Amino acid sequence: MRRSDVTRADGTWVGLSVDVRNHRRPGLTVFTAGESRMLISQASRPVLLGVVDEPLQGVDFWRTDAYRSCVPPLRADAGRARAGDTERWAHHFVRYLADAPDSPLHEGRWLLTRDCALPRWRHADVSHGEYWTSMLVEGHPGGYIDWFVHSGSWEVLPLRPMPHADDSRVKAYRKQAREGILPPVLLWWISGLDCHVILDGHARLAAAIAESVEPPLLELHRTVPRDDLAARTDEAVTFYKGELARFARLRAAHGPTVPDGAALAGPQLVRLFDDLNTARLPTWAWPLPGGASRWRRIAHEVAGAQWEAACR
Repeated sequence: MRRSDVTRADGTWVGLSVDVRNHRRPGLTVFTAGESRMLISQASRPVLLGVVDEPLQGVDFWRTDAYRSCVPPLRADAGRARAGDTERWAHHFVRYLADAPDSPLHEGRWLLTRDCALPRWRHADVSHGEYWTSMLVEGHPGGYIDWFVHSGSWEVLPLRPMPHADDSRVKAYRKQAREGILPPVLLWWISGLDCHVILDGHARLAAAIAESVEPPLLELHRTVPRDDLAARTDEAVTFYKGELARFARLRAAHGPTVPDGAALAGPQLVRLFDDLNTARLPTWAWPLPGGASRWRRIAHEVAGAQWEAACR
């Protein structure tokens, strides 16, 4: 495994790039069974069943209580030792994600970034607690991810029920939230759900909501493989040169009042270069052995015939 820090042109730290080699199907796996059915399984345990609601309006889901974080519980002094240091937290999480047999990492290049694709705006009269509560997908064991109402991949789906504010773990984190040393919540963006799931930090997010503070976040997603970087770099440069040539033709036809195009194409080139290290790629999914018939058996066992039939 190869790790490297990703920074912007001004040196600002964006995230941690992770190249995973010789790692086949992960322990936390997204399976598909036909066009509309999916399953998230961890070490052969069903974690979440999903059925895409045609025509692409959302996902009916059934969540079990089988999910277990691949990151061990954080010591009480860990938050204070790494207070506000997102970069150190990223390295901490990657160490466990890489070594755990039940993490989502597999062959390819990944990014663990603090630039999560979640909205940071909220109305002034809405507290942080209310705002983040509204971003959580409701329902246990069953619920619905509504793409029609909540577009933009910004909802957050807990992989297990959120603990209550008076839970002992939440109480410990609430003190850290008040002190501003709360460790980040680890999210994983899954394209098939078009939302984020919580890999680690259910209690930390509950503490942030209870204390009405902005929770620190780290998002995990697949990004451009290192083997593709050269080709995509060439594509970006070709685009830039093409734009300059287009403006040159316009200047030749209409005179020097037409700009040379550098002021427009330059920032676009910078964004394209940034995307080489930060762009989201779709989540890999594996065909479920046994296909739709096995999915239906699992759905019947964990959710019951009524839910499985309602999703047809």
